[in-house]
Amino acid sequence: MSFLEDENTAVITTKTIIKRQKPIVLVFHDKDDGMWEFLDGEDVNEENATIVSLSEILEIDNSLNGLAELPIGFGAFRDGEDKDWNWFEIKD
Repeated sequence: MSFLEDENTAVITTKTIIKRQKPIVLVFHDKDDGMWEFLDGEDVNEENATIVSLSEILEIDNSLNGLAELPIGFGAFRDGEDKDWNWFEIKD
């Protein structure tokens, strides 16, 4: 399965993920604008947040392809890098 979005689509992540210091354990497919967020479970602030392409984030963790069908307005979490993804609806 692959994402419907173009591989150059901008996604939000953290510098710790890009540097491969922390795994991606939390994903949001934002309800407002359809933007993807790939996070490490820590609070995200302006200093730690960064924008990369979808293809870059998939190079870091190709297991994210399993979330390609995650609908807008949903998120997913896992308890560790090698654990299964659990989907949830984003509440306002």
